[in-house]
Amino acid sequence: MHELSIVMSILDIANNTVELHHAKEVEVIELDIGEIAGIEMPALDFAWQAAIPGTVLQKAERQINHIPGIGKCLECGATFPMPNLYTPCPECNSYFTDVIAGKELKIKSLTLATAED
Repeated sequence: MHELSIVMSILDIANNTVELHHAKEVEVIELDIGEIAGIEMPALDFAWQAAIPGTVLQKAERQINHIPGIGKCLECGATFPMPNLYTPCPECNSYFTDVIAGKELKIKSLTLATAED
């Protein structure tokens, strides 16, 4: 389950950001997760619940933006919805495609609670 290591990396970034800005904790964390990034959402939720209590993310509202997979055909140039990595081009049926969206896994934003709040 690599989702736990992903959650731990997110926590490291949150800890570093809170420390850098002399904040108290994170109020809101916004994540971009691509639909073909290989992340199992139930596993991510389980890992989150296991790793986050007692941390700067404990009270944070978690917002997840699901980024749909989009592919581009390297043969005919068509762009198309790509629900998985092995989706052929619907125009020419070629498997020579490139993923142009949907593999994202990033922290889009953190809203911090200042020490005075």
